[in-house]
Amino acid sequence: MTIENCKNYIKLKMKSLVNDARHFQIAYLASFLILGMLFLDWTENLVYYTLVLVSAQIFQYIGARTIGAKANSWKSALITSLGLCLLFKSNSYSTAILASFIAISSKFLIRYKTKHIFNPVNIGIILTTIVFQDSWISPGQWGSHLLILFSLGILGFLVLKRVDRLDASLSFFLVFGALNAFRSIFYLGWTADVLLHQLASGTLVLFTFFMITDPMTTPNHRGARIFWASAIAIVSFILSSYMFIYAAPIWVLFFAAPFTPILDHLWQSKKFEWISPKTIYKLEKN
Repeated sequence: MTIENCKNYIKLKMKSLVNDARHFQIAYLASFLILGMLFLDWTENLVYYTLVLVSAQIFQYIGARTIGAKANSWKSALITSLGLCLLFKSNSYSTAILASFIAISSKFLIRYKTKHIFNPVNIGIILTTIVFQDSWISPGQWGSHLLILFSLGILGFLVLKRVDRLDASLSFFLVFGALNAFRSIFYLGWTADVLLHQLASGTLVLFTFFMITDPMTTPNHRGARIFWASAIAIVSFILSSYMFIYAAPIWVLFFAAPFTPILDHLWQSKKFEWISPKTIYKLEKN
């Protein structure tokens, strides 16, 4: 390989680094975890986090080797495991590893055409929480650090610009926020502080900017995504406000996921690719 070829290869590598939205998602989720350990005393869960992160890579490697997937699928596993670290809690290490197994294996086993149906983090959390009593979704772990949540919300917008899923995020948050505002302020007569408390949740921020916007499990068509995210917001509002189900959006997403293939059939559009095939071709050629 000549010096010129080496330079071109490095340029392509740098381009793939910037163009691959997974790198931005990894940085975004990792920043959540780091801030939690620095400001919210999460360091006591270091062993727990390590087990989830390592087990996800092992399960991803086994699954990738089984179907012959590319080596860079470790990025997908890292995103999934970071999501589990941030949204899922358990008193048992074995239960945490099981959640990791369910999340990763669902990508290989529950598929329709070229897409996996369930958000891996979502199905890992829901199925493990249903079966075992020593695991839960913990929205209270975030406390009331509004500056952290605001900062991560801004970063979330930047990440969504990379994956072209800002429409789903805005649709969900605007509908969910508007419904809560109408009920709290106009119907019940509460102050704006109550509404802020309802919406200032780390779990809600993560759901809005990470889980509901997963480009591999959301509808391909923009109109379908807006309809899908708005419907999830409406049902989540009803369940959280009148049936008092905490973390309702996470539960609603689980049952809404099977409708994605139907929406993809009704509103056909190009499937999302983490990195363009053209860039991959150039890298492999060099």
